[in-house]
Amino acid sequence: MDMVMKLGTSSSVVIFTKSSCCISHSIETLIRSFGANPTIYELDTHPNGKQMEKALMELGCHPSVPAIFIGKELVGGANEIMSLNVRGKLKQLLIRANAIWV
Repeated sequence: MDMVMKLGTSSSVVIFTKSSCCISHSIETLIRSFGANPTIYELDTHPNGKQMEKALMELGCHPSVPAIFIGKELVGGANEIMSLNVRGKLKQLLIRANAIWV
């Protein structure tokens, strides 16, 4: 869990994904559409991917991917990101995390 938290807080936006997950790709595309450049960790290709996936599930991510950290905090998965976007709050969260500048 320590490794996931360390990686998750290493950048303003971090997304834990799997290369075969279309929802992860959609969330990454959404975040990039605001101008952010997230750090991506693909668990199925990372040497410690299985341990990281287990840690994400222990942190409450069900399913384990996508798991998104913004501003050094675990925001959650696709549902949380989509909800923030629909409510018009995702952009402000990215601005406060210094992931984008307006």
